[in-house]
Amino acid sequence: MNTYAVILAGGSGTRFWPASRRLRPKQLLPVAPNSDELLLEATVRRLRPLVPPEKILVATGTHLVDAVRAALPAVPPSSVLGEPVARNTAPCIGWATQLIQRRDPDATVMVLPSDHHIADEAAFVAALERAVASAESGPITTIGLSPARPETGYGYIERGEQISTGIWRVARFVEKPALARAKEYVQSGRYFWNSGMFFFRAAAMLEAISEHAPALHAGLERIRDAARSGAEREREETVRMFEATESVSIDYAIMERVSPLNLVPAEFGWSDLGSWQAVWELSEKDPRGNALETNSLALDARRNLVRSLRSAADGRAVVLLGVDDLCVVDTDDALLVVARERAQDVRLVTEELRARGEKDKL
Repeated sequence: MNTYAVILAGGSGTRFWPASRRLRPKQLLPVAPNSDELLLEATVRRLRPLVPPEKILVATGTHLVDAVRAALPAVPPSSVLGEPVARNTAPCIGWATQLIQRRDPDATVMVLPSDHHIADEAAFVAALERAVASAESGPITTIGLSPARPETGYGYIERGEQISTGIWRVARFVEKPALARAKEYVQSGRYFWNSGMFFFRAAAMLEAISEHAPALHAGLERIRDAARSGAEREREETVRMFEATESVSIDYAIMERVSPLNLVPAEFGWSDLGSWQAVWELSEKDPRGNALETNSLALDARRNLVRSLRSAADGRAVVLLGVDDLCVVDTDDALLVVARERAQDVRLVTEELRARGEKDKL
């Protein structure tokens, strides 16, 4: 009854250009394999067994508030929070947590990304239930994902002593490792990928912010005081707080400093969908490894991805002949062709477009 969710939906999704744009970034696109759902829409749907829409807050940029509200008609419009300035995750989580605590002093909060893929939704819900129960018992809690490979692009969490069935203490957070170290982590069985999912009593998080991020805490207190004078003063103080606060992640500001901290290891077919390469990996493929659209054709071609995100179904065909290991993404005003192994570098395209002043392509 006292569980709330905060969904972080402020990312720009530059690795998903040309589909992902400033006013319609990755979380507002149907890029998950074999699904027509927007990633954000799917995130809210998965929470239905635990949190009703009226207890969900979505933190996003002010320029995306209208688009998020349109994508989530069941979520109250007032629950879509527009961050005045992008300041990473600590300020927006602190802000949302304070808003929830004002509404419900006994609230327990789960914080989740908006743009991930979950294959086993039943296992996902079970892990969230365990993490919420852990947080309700006192310690801030995170979910650690069983590593499927020695990944160098993710942070890791080392588990400590076992507290109860399925719950451990966090020994430490580890930054993105080199490959040799990542292999050691996977082989040890003690390390888990940092999921970016956090669970806590609202009061516990605000207390942790007071202790470990005093400047942020002072800004949140000014917002609380301003709210007593009316909505306009509260908005003014919120803008002031975001503008004055350093850009810092919740991991660095709080999670790496607070103790005790609990860990719930889990495995539910998770992917951060970090690039078009990840979409290819998760998609259904033909016998030659091609992940194709209905109106696409591959001849003497292997291990390619074709995605069409044109606004109109005009029957346009994409044909591949004699090419291997490509991602081909077709939109109304741009066509991307990139080697799959270079999919992480698509963000370089947006940097070049910005440098050229071609804002209409961003």
